[in-house]
Formats: sequence, structure tokens, C-alpha cells
Amino acid sequence: MTPKFAFASDNTAGLSPIAFRALEAANSGFSASYGDDEWTYRASDAMRALFETDCDVYFVATGTAANALALATLCQPYHAIIASDCAHIETDECSAPEFFSGGAKLWLAPAPNGKLTPAAVTHLVSRRNDVHYQCPRVLSVTNSTELGTVYRPEELLDLRAEAKRGGLRIHMDGARFSNAVASLGVAPRALTWEAGVDVLCFGGSKAGLSLSEAVVFFDRELSREFAFRCKQSGQLLSKMRYASSSWVATLENGYWLELAQHANACARELAAGLAAIPGVRLLQPVESNAVFVELPAQLNSWLRERGWRFYEFIGAHGGGGCRFMCCWATRHEDIQALVTDCNWSGSQWA
Repeated sequence: MTPKFAFASDNTAGLSPIAFRALEAANSGFSASYGDDEWTYRASDAMRALFETDCDVYFVATGTAANALALATLCQPYHAIIASDCAHIETDECSAPEFFSGGAKLWLAPAPNGKLTPAAVTHLVSRRNDVHYQCPRVLSVTNSTELGTVYRPEELLDLRAEAKRGGLRIHMDGARFSNAVASLGVAPRALTWEAGVDVLCFGGSKAGLSLSEAVVFFDRELSREFAFRCKQSGQLLSKMRYASSSWVATLENGYWLELAQHANACARELAAGLAAIPGVRLLQPVESNAVFVELPAQLNSWLRERGWRFYEFIGAHGGGGCRFMCCWATRHEDIQALVTDCNWSGSQWA
């Protein structure tokens, strides 16, 4: 049976039509290399307009590179980075933050719903302060989180207060930042620099763009030598216009938010359909484009036999549950097909 990847990840979809057309438009004639082109200038200006502040913007190829290089900029090898125990930088980036920082250590705090608390940050910061231990320097948050929940502005402000007391810079993994903004209906500035975020890794690939993530420095002093980090790590793209052009197309007309709103709405529809099936239990609030559920073992096996692909990697955070991810390309008929397959023979899964 042909595998069905519609809900495996928001990475499995292709480029959105507007992003694809932007690539075609950029693929005309000659243009300056290494980011000295009109597309990259326009994308950077569009990012400044979006966040309503004068920020520095860099485009790299992957989220891992974005996070690792940003964190390496914020800390020295003897520093520590505080993150949730389900943070992508801990579970899915092959120690890249530690490697590129030259040895900075990740300190993990329990986050049953994916979100850090001020108390957890305070506990880690105050644990030890002697020279024989690591020195805490960065607080890393993910929005929307790895469990599909969303930090609200007031929660980020509470974390900022703790970060300030502990002398911490704030990094935000925004692989699904657009989904968080769409969920809350707030201005992007309210979830970033107004809440004390120093650098945001703004996800493009999961939002239907080409291979491109944006590293946005709201404290421009921090980014003075970031271009050198990009070059040294192989992330200074020679044909940068192919990374930046799709940002122009999505940011200048607000398309980025429309795509995220669609993905979030699909997740809510899917969650409602799955929750109505006997034996299926929602594990997390559906606040963005992810649906975490516990499936009966028979149903899990049946769906895989039917060709559906989804992840089972959330361990203790979901009691062995499953993740279904919606995206810009998710269709109502995809949702209906999955729910229909789940309803096969009805209550046998209970």
C-alpha cells in the first residue's frame, strides 16, 4: 500500500504555491551572491516590518543550524543552556548546540505540557554557583512547543523576569512560530522582543517555504560576527536568493499567517474527529497544528496497515502516544479519510 504521509510531519508537504512561484521568479537572470541580492534585502526588510523593530536577519538551510549557531552566539563553552526536557535542541539535533558552542551544556527542566515554568528556571539557575560547575547563560524556549502547546505573552514575560534575575539571554526555537502567532492572534512582537527574546529561529521549511530558516537577532549587538559563524559552518549560501525569495512572497502579503491559520484549523478538526472515537484520548491541548493522542494498540496497527504514517516518539510526555501533524497542505478530505479508517468496525478499539 502506498504510504500516506499527510500527518507524519509538516516537513512532508511540498512548497506552498506562492513560495514555489517566488522561486521561479528568483530564477531569472543573474544576481549577486552570498545574500547581496534584492531578494535577501527585501526579505530582511519584510522581517523588520513584521516585527516592527530594527533587527538583523540571516537565512540558513536548516532548523538545526539555526538553533545551534544562534545558541553558540549567545554562550561560551563553559556556559549552560536551560531548556525543557522535550526541547528539540535536546532530543533531535544530535548535540549540535553543544558542538557549535564548543561544549556548552544543556540543563533540562521537566515540562509535562512542553512549557518551562519560572520556578523550574529558578531552580536550575540557583542550584550551584561555584567555579567547578557550568555557568547558566541562556534560556531556550520553543513556541509553539514540541507538544503543540503555545506560550502566551504573559508566560513569556514571567520567564523574562526570571531570566533577567539569572543573567540569562533568551533564545526562541520558532520552528512553528507562525502557528503560535496564528493561535493567539497577537502581533509577532508580543511573542518576541517585547517579551525579552534576544534571538528567534523563525521556521520556514515547516511553513511551506523552500529550504530556509531565518535567524532574527533583536539585539543587534549579539549578531556582529554571526555572518562568520554562518560561513564557517557552511550555512552562507552562495545562491541566497533561493532561500530568501519565498520569505518575500509570504511575508509581504501576510500569506505566512494564512497558511498557519489553515494548519491550526485542520488540527482542531482532526482532534475533534479522533476524540469522538472510542478508546482514543487526547494527550495535550490542541493549541497549534499538532494533535497528540493515545491510540489503542489495535487501532495503531490497523492505521499503519492502511498506510498511514505518524510519529510515536513522545515517551513519558504522552504515555506512548502518537502525534498527528497538520500543515499548510492538509486537506479536509485527508482528515475525513483518516477518521473514517479509525472508525472502521467502530467500538472494537475500546
